[in-house]
Amino acid sequence: MTAETAGATPATATRPTSLTVGAAIAALQGAALVVWGGYDMIAALVGDPINRGLSEFGGLVIVLLGVLPLLAARGLLRLRSWGRSPAVLTSSICLPVAYYMWQAGGVMAALAVVVGLLGIVGIGALLNPTVTAVLYPPREG
Repeated sequence: MTAETAGATPATATRPTSLTVGAAIAALQGAALVVWGGYDMIAALVGDPINRGLSEFGGLVIVLLGVLPLLAARGLLRLRSWGRSPAVLTSSICLPVAYYMWQAGGVMAALAVVVGLLGIVGIGALLNPTVTAVLYPPREG
């Protein structure tokens, strides 16, 4: 047993690269949502919003929406099939978000390209046939 294989588990040994990429993108999307929601909540506390309670609640909802892709990424890294659906959904939502960011122009257009590419790569990585084969192995019997 070498030092490289000592820490390897059966899950990491059979995990395709596309699954790892998809999980990383889901984690990045979830972290971005958590940061955005936290920023909204802090901005509502220190700023002068029209309705402080509504602003705080909106930030909390965004944080909670960010937890789902984070949990999905964790599940995907543990080869849990339930993690693929929320991760693909989150990546799918990136596409209309990127479209409306593109419409804003300027710096938002550059960010729209990044958001759109992350969405497309995330969907493609998670719907890859090798990922499907690992997450949904054929049943015997």
